[in-house]
Order: sequence, then structure tokens, then C-alpha cells
Amino acid sequence: MEQRPSFNALLAFAALIVVIAGLRAAQTLLIPFLFAIVLAIVVLPVVIWLEKRRIPRILAILTTVSGVLGIIVMVGTITGQSIQEFTRILPQYQDTVGQHYRDLLSWVQAQGVDTEALNLGDSFDPGSVMNIIGTVLNSLVELFSDTLLVTVVMAFILAEASAFPDKLGRAFPGQEETGFDDVAQLAGSVQRYLLLKSLTSGLTGILVGLWTFALGLDFFILWGFLAFVLNYIPTIGSIVAAIPAVLLASVQLGPGFAALVAGGYLVVNISIGNVMEPRIMGDQLGLSPMVVFLSLVFWGWLWGPAGMLLSVPLTVVLRSVLIHRDETRWLAILLGPNRTLRQRNADRT
Repeated sequence: MEQRPSFNALLAFAALIVVIAGLRAAQTLLIPFLFAIVLAIVVLPVVIWLEKRRIPRILAILTTVSGVLGIIVMVGTITGQSIQEFTRILPQYQDTVGQHYRDLLSWVQAQGVDTEALNLGDSFDPGSVMNIIGTVLNSLVELFSDTLLVTVVMAFILAEASAFPDKLGRAFPGQEETGFDDVAQLAGSVQRYLLLKSLTSGLTGILVGLWTFALGLDFFILWGFLAFVLNYIPTIGSIVAAIPAVLLASVQLGPGFAALVAGGYLVVNISIGNVMEPRIMGDQLGLSPMVVFLSLVFWGWLWGPAGMLLSVPLTVVLRSVLIHRDETRWLAILLGPNRTLRQRNADRT
């Protein structure tokens, strides 16, 4: 009997490993469905608003889904054209990088440095630098590969949303009101986060696009959109978005303009990410900053860039599930922000 708690802990750990392995193996199927669920939560208020205007539910769903699909196709088309054009002229940029590197080697040799002894001539591949940009952009294109599947699943989720309260009541007799309130509260938290994050990400993308356009950097629309999308990834998203633009600026415009591009990204991200977002979001996510970062690492390791985009909503859902069970409430409290703990302690005193 004394070994039972440790055995249960070992069994729970083994089950967790199996679940994580299953999630990783099924990412091709799960990621489109999770994106569909997130989009359905976001656009559900639009469907409800249309229904209140006496528009039939089917027509409201079709209108909403068509609008979402139109936006995705439009953005995907514009971005895809920019990526294709960039890929077409990528060899020119690679040649420019190679020429800059050869000029640098010549200058270093003129200073009396033996570059052959240091093996500097063969240790650098100019193409690898610009291929970093191509890798980032190809990862972005993959987000649009399952657009049709995501929209179809989203439509079915929206169609089922109206019958969900009745199903919840039949599944949990006597607890339907509490269960529905919990689900509504969870959906509301995700909706508020995504709405505010979309506003700040949109502003980030617009400012970055205008700044790169003013400096004369090629593909300013692409850099603005990249800043918009990657701003959904906490902590490192804005840094990753700046890397391709700064690299291209160093090749196309020179080191001075590359520094200006980097400075513009820095000002925009500090102003919005560190000043504006904390003020308008506060602690409404119910997650500590450390948990946000760790969730980014975990979901990114599990599902790559798509997991990073979904890391915060998935962790919010996980914490909401944990907090409604007595045996896991302690874990939800550990995931929560420090302010929540301080507030609870103040209420007790």
C-alpha cells in the first residue's frame, strides 16, 4: 500500500508521455481542426449578431464562413505573390551577399590578416544567409495549405454551436447551467485575447509595413504581414519577424539602412508589445509570463510554428479545464499570474 501513490504517479507520467507522443504523431490531422476551433470561437459573435438581425442561422453561418474564407484567400494570394517574386530574385540577393563578403575578405587581407590560414574563404556560404529568409517564408506558406479543410470544419462547428447547450444538458443533467457558464467563460476569454491580440498585431504589421516602405525596402507588404502573423507568437515572434527584413535591408540598402530597419522594429515592438499590450490586456489570460514562455517552447517543440501560434489559446484552455477539478486546481493556480495570488491573499486578510 505504501507504494501505491508512487505507482499512481508513475502511471500518470507514463500516460502523459503516451498522450504527448500521440499529439505529435497526429499533428497533421489535429492542427487544422484546432485552427478551425479557434476561428469558430472568434467568429461566433458575428453569427450571433447576424441572427439577432433576423437572418436565418444557415445564411448567417454561410455569410460568416464566406467572409473568413475570402479574407484568407485574399491575404494568401497577396502574400504568395510576394513570396514567389522574392524566390525569383533570391539568386540576385545571394550574389550580392557573396560580393559583399569578398569585399570584406579583401579589406581584411589588406590589413595583414592571413584569411587562408583562418579558413575564412570557405567557411561562409552566401546562399545560406538568404536561405534563412526563404525558410521563414516557406513556413508561413504552410499555414495556408489547409485553408479549405479549416473553413469546412469551422462551418460545422458553428452549425453545432446552437445545439450545444441542449446536448450539455442531456449529458450532465442538473449541471447544464454551470457547465454552459464554464464553456461560455472559456470561450469569452479566448475571444477577448484573440481580439485584442489581433488589434495589436494589425497595428504592428501596419507600422512595420509603412516603415519598410518609407525606407525603400523591397516587399514591404510581405514584411508587414509577416510582422502581423508572427506577433501572435509571444516573446520571440517579433524577433523572428525582424530577421528576414534586416537581412534583406543589409543586402539591398546597406548596413546603415539595415540598422534603421532594425531600429524601427525595435521601437514598434517595444511601444506595442511592452507598453500597449500589457495595459489593454492586463492579467485577463490568467497565465504568468513564465508559463506563457514555457508553453511557447512546449507547443513549438510539439507542433512547430503552428504550435507556437496556438500556444497561448491552448494553454488558456488547459488551465480552465484544470481549475474546475479539485484534484488539479493546484496546478491551475501555479499556472496563474502572481497578481491573482496576491489578490487572493489580500482577500483572505
